[in-house]
Amino acid sequence: MSRTVFCTKLRRESEGLAFAPYPGELGKRIFAEISREAWTAWLAHQTMLINENRLSPLDPKARTFLEAEMQKFLFGAGSAAPAGYIPET
Repeated sequence: MSRTVFCTKLRRESEGLAFAPYPGELGKRIFAEISREAWTAWLAHQTMLINENRLSPLDPKARTFLEAEMQKFLFGAGSAAPAGYIPET
């Protein structure tokens, strides 16, 4: 049987993650409060941010930016798409 959590992002009970996907205290919080569905949505949003902003995950500034956006996306009001972003139809 899978682990369930009350997902902070989705505001409902949902299947939890199998392991902490991020290091440190933030990773522990994600594991405890974020569902697999919400984490998958973040990964898609993160990919869009990396591509649209031409970020390198190896760049410390980009990593700081992505971590801040992740916190906004998962626990805050949400992370906005880059200016001028038009999703594919």
